[in-house]
Amino acid sequence: MTPPAASDVTVVVASQNRRDELLTTLSRHEAPVVLVDNASTDGTVDAVRKAHPAVTVIPLERNVGARARTLGVARAGTPFVAFADDDSWWAPGDLARAVAIMRAHPRLALLNARILVGPEERLDPVCAEMAHSPLGTEPDLPGPSLLGFIACGALVRTAAFEAVGGFDPVVRFPGEEERVALDLAAARWGLAYVDEVAVHHHPSPRRHSPGRRQAAIWRSRVLTALMRHPLPDTGRLLVGALRGGHPGREGLLRALPDVPAALRARRPLPPEVRADLQVLAGG
Repeated sequence: MTPPAASDVTVVVASQNRRDELLTTLSRHEAPVVLVDNASTDGTVDAVRKAHPAVTVIPLERNVGARARTLGVARAGTPFVAFADDDSWWAPGDLARAVAIMRAHPRLALLNARILVGPEERLDPVCAEMAHSPLGTEPDLPGPSLLGFIACGALVRTAAFEAVGGFDPVVRFPGEEERVALDLAAARWGLAYVDEVAVHHHPSPRRHSPGRRQAAIWRSRVLTALMRHPLPDTGRLLVGALRGGHPGREGLLRALPDVPAALRARRPLPPEVRADLQVLAGG
């Protein structure tokens, strides 16, 4: 399939200190690229501008986490935006296919592609779960319904993404997807897993330790719960974090400075979304 028109879709990449990965992956994107740099100190901005002059680079003075993608979407100015990490790219021809699918399904706000990990192209285990979503496939959507997604494999409808605020400054990263997904569903937009299109992800060796990452995920879960989940569910999550060993307790401590902001942004989910969450939880 021919690449999508430049007026249709932009690839938004948020990165920090991944210069070498970016210099390899940026040329693989089949649409205009906006790179938002989260205050890198490894010369990323200058290197990308020299090697890839067509890429729009937005250098930030501080690391704002996933909020950088929201800034990239604002700069893009296209009806659709595909997210990619500095170590991922959409398979040849599949970005155009994904845009066509979005156009054919006007209620679809977010499409999550099949994510193939590493040179051996292993299916991301989260995608295997998405393919068998207990929410089923709604008649007006192209695949199983979701209440979550993986950002590096997502294509969004810009108007819907911006209407729910995009990735916010409270949750940051990782685990930033949950609040966006819940708000899209609450606004009656559809989210779907589409196995017919693929994203390649070759995880960078420059990654946080598993323990540190788990603590960051716990932090995001806590803050998202405070913003959107019913109080009893939030209470159970807090207890789970306390019982979750060092990562859970560290995540709670990391969340504390942002609790006031999370509470100011609190908008409990409507009953239909809570019911879908119960289905996903097996309850």
